[in-house]
Amino acid sequence: MSVLTSYTGANEEFYSREGYLVRLNSERWKLSKDVEIPISFMSPLLSEDMYLAFRQVLAFYARSGSPSHVQNLFYRCKYYLESTIALNPFSIESLISYRSMLDSKTEWYLGALRGLIRQWDRLGYAGIPKDALTLLDKWTLKGNEKGYAVQSMCPDSGPLTDIEMQGITAAVIRDYVAKRLALIDACYALTLAMTGRRPSQITALKLRDLIRRSGKYFINFPRAKQRNQSWRTSFKEFAIVEDLWLILQEQAVEVQRAFSRMLGREVPLDLVGELPLFPAIGALDVRSDLRSQLAGDRLHAPSASVKESMDLVAKTTSVFSERTGGLLHMNPTRFRYTLGTNLAREGRGEFIIAEALDHSDTQNAGVYVRNIPEIVERIDKAVALQLAPIAQAFQGVLVVSERDAKRGDDPNSRISNGAVNLGTCGSYGFCGALAPVACYTCSHFQPWLDGPHEAVLEGLINERDKVMERTDDRKIASVNDRLILAVSDVVNRCNSMKKEVGRG
Repeated sequence: MSVLTSYTGANEEFYSREGYLVRLNSERWKLSKDVEIPISFMSPLLSEDMYLAFRQVLAFYARSGSPSHVQNLFYRCKYYLESTIALNPFSIESLISYRSMLDSKTEWYLGALRGLIRQWDRLGYAGIPKDALTLLDKWTLKGNEKGYAVQSMCPDSGPLTDIEMQGITAAVIRDYVAKRLALIDACYALTLAMTGRRPSQITALKLRDLIRRSGKYFINFPRAKQRNQSWRTSFKEFAIVEDLWLILQEQAVEVQRAFSRMLGREVPLDLVGELPLFPAIGALDVRSDLRSQLAGDRLHAPSASVKESMDLVAKTTSVFSERTGGLLHMNPTRFRYTLGTNLAREGRGEFIIAEALDHSDTQNAGVYVRNIPEIVERIDKAVALQLAPIAQAFQGVLVVSERDAKRGDDPNSRISNGAVNLGTCGSYGFCGALAPVACYTCSHFQPWLDGPHEAVLEGLINERDKVMERTDDRKIASVNDRLILAVSDVVNRCNSMKKEVGRG
């Protein structure tokens, strides 16, 4: 009888790296607010001794490793055992069979499993044959493929173009102001778009991480994916614009109010800064000490909430891609890809990109500086007119004349280019935007059929070319590309309407 057979570990407990108490023989291990492992799923795949040994090995990783890494090891081992269920676990035969099932893109599965097997043996638990270890040491295994979505500029999962990014930020602000988007969804979307941080970093924020200093604004982001570092032990400041700061301040005020409502009293001043900026308010236990609850991650929203929010934002804003003609996919990772890609286009090196993306080294930054193509090097009139119907940047309504427009009887509603009127503004509220060019992407704008929209288009394109010649900076020159597509859409619609009414 082995030592493990006589010891079940029934009463053994340990703390995960994030401070969660875990019982070794529980059916599920909750390691953090985001990670819960169904450990009992391994029981039918291993003998009793092997199952207990596996739990001990995984507990070793869980005590000091990141929960996501532990979760990855669990599922890599589970997949291996299920794929080779007819063979003895960790035998040479099972490992060779498993490798034959993998291809160049999935061979890294075995690489992750190899690390767990080696650690299993180093910890002294039985079950790993020596010849299997020898075989694994001889194999050269491919790592996880990095950068495909970036280098291929995949329109569904890769970096966003400038036009797509402009469309997202404009639509989020528009729908938040119109109360079609909740405050928290707008905050998630704009924080992703303007900082490129990971969801786990965003949901780990506390109110005190919003910093204003010497008239400048920063977010003190907790670092993620740092080895041997617990939750919120290392930080890096990220400079932000005032607009993002202001909307995050609104979120901070709402969070404080929500906690006060739940507690039935004001939050103590010394704890206000410790409140999560994006809380899981339902997890609050009003009978327990607030300070101790705020010390861990339990009251912070799960990282998955960011992805769920972005799915809702994509559906609500209905931003179209000029590349596909379909609705944009707003996976949070795409915003990180976009930040890295834009830096590479500006000529920044791997170290700068790694720093901006909060990487600990440059091994993943190289994909941004290799073979990054431009989507549109130069937008001329023909290209703009062709892309315009796909991008759907124009949000207003074309009218035949002023009398057909909402507020058409109000001379103050006219939009002019300084020499001639172009259309009508249908909004009764104050607007500080620069007319007339900013109007073309506004849902309140009603361009007139006979307005000089083509002259506006040619002026914008000429200005783009001049800026490009003077600065040789595509980023600066393309700042009005989405506006160019909106004006182009109006020109196309005018031409079509004129043909319909026999004026073409």
